[in-house]
Amino acid sequence: MTVRMRHTRSHTKNRRSHHALAKPALSKDESGNFHLRHRLSKVSGTYRGRKIIDLRAKLEKKAKKTK
Repeated sequence: MTVRMRHTRSHTKNRRSHHALAKPALSKDESGNFHLRHRLSKVSGTYRGRKIIDLRAKLEKKAKKTK
């Protein structure tokens, strides 16, 4: 079965007006760094005020592994 009525450009653009991408929501942690919502801060290694990852130890481990 084929489409009988052709959609005009304005009708197509009106339909696609809701397809725009939204800006990512950012949060600021205690140290003032921005990060994506519901995600760990890559700068400080904290999530919701708690230290999750010790980034200094992780970097030392990586440096030791590369030697």
